[in-house]
Amino acid sequence: MVMKIYKLEKHGNLFMVRAYVSGPAGNTFSRLLLDTGSAYTILAKEILYSIGYNLGAAERSQRIITGSGYEMAPVVSVSKFNCLGQNLKSLNILAHTLPAGVYVDGLLGMDFLSRFNIEIKISSGEIVIR
Repeated sequence: MVMKIYKLEKHGNLFMVRAYVSGPAGNTFSRLLLDTGSAYTILAKEILYSIGYNLGAAERSQRIITGSGYEMAPVVSVSKFNCLGQNLKSLNILAHTLPAGVYVDGLLGMDFLSRFNIEIKISSGEIVIR
């Protein structure tokens, strides 16, 4: 079994990762909060627009709970999503406007994390993928 260890970027008690996302009009690197409390991977609407996704034409939306209540978020199938050495095609990502002043572009949720055998090492700030 191959094991890869990735160092997480730490901000206070929070961990961030970088993701490479492709769309019809380009690619971008995004900074995502590692969020085991989020069922979904979420990217800021502005980022998805910038790489060519038309959120108004999304085929479906997902109801999510935010700090301000329930909201509907368009679901976009991105053509390529690379994070923690894992390269996925056609990953569904929710588009959501993030609060002003946040220092991340979105959340890396359990829909991505649960695809792999992972271990998050809080004390060392590492994530192990087997």
